[in-house]
Amino acid sequence: MASTRTTPKDVFLHLLAIIALYVSVGMFLSLLFEEINALFPDPLLYLYGADPGAVRVSMAALLILFPVFILVSWLIHRDLQEEPDRSQLAIRRWLLHLTLFLAALIIIVDLVTLVGYFLNGELTARFLLKVLAALLTAGAVFWYEISDLRNPLPKRGKTHRLWAIFSSAAVFVFFAAGFAIIGSPFTQRQARFDERRIQDLQSIQSEIINYWINKDKLPATITDLKDDIRGFTPPQDPATKVAYDYKVTSPLSFELCATFTTEQKDQSRLPSGPYDFGAPAAQWTHGTGNVCFPRTIDPDLYRQERAGMKGVPVQ
Repeated sequence: MASTRTTPKDVFLHLLAIIALYVSVGMFLSLLFEEINALFPDPLLYLYGADPGAVRVSMAALLILFPVFILVSWLIHRDLQEEPDRSQLAIRRWLLHLTLFLAALIIIVDLVTLVGYFLNGELTARFLLKVLAALLTAGAVFWYEISDLRNPLPKRGKTHRLWAIFSSAAVFVFFAAGFAIIGSPFTQRQARFDERRIQDLQSIQSEIINYWINKDKLPATITDLKDDIRGFTPPQDPATKVAYDYKVTSPLSFELCATFTTEQKDQSRLPSGPYDFGAPAAQWTHGTGNVCFPRTIDPDLYRQERAGMKGVPVQ
């Protein structure tokens, strides 16, 4: 019975397989949920669409960990083919039963949640699809693990192959669908350049407002904003290193312009930061090409700041 003794190799392979399985399932569900959010946005939520950051993390984890799970599972099955008695290893049976327990728990919680939402009258296509995704995923894991425990070794090999093919196809399909949300890596880099441009314009806008508060006039050119004492230099386009366009249209109005390479119409996905004030987020949405953002300073809005600078009591 020496072959049934647990070795360090057994511990390593089985722990790695179970961790890779758990993380892969979690990331797969996260990806599915974000894709459902993209298809069925909820207007009651501020971030009502899909979260590109969550999609990227899920896709990256699946790209690495799911193949690891497939490979380690194959190595374990190969050992079982050579030494069938190793199917009785304590660590293997404990981890299989733990996975069965967790999968059954997810199914039960899923059904309880579904009934709860039904009784509350809040069933939507978005929620039902998420419940169905969790139910099918947990059910697939439960079926896989129960087959691994009950089926004889020859049939177990066929089950492993079918599950590997089916799960790989599902991961591939939804992984590819993730690119519809986040775009290609090239598109993502261009979008990051555009996010940087918005942040730069927010910074310049803040300095223009401060300039008007202090001097009661708008700067004639963007270079007038340079302040060596505070260390502020108007930022330039991160890709072309060319200054942003700025023009005064009236004593209280101006325009800031930049050239964008991607479209951003979802205000909830716009970058925010310490300079994101003076205009609602929707006023930073943009298409591709050269886009100008008109701004008009409301003197009453900044009356107190101006009066404070000049030492005049505010009425």
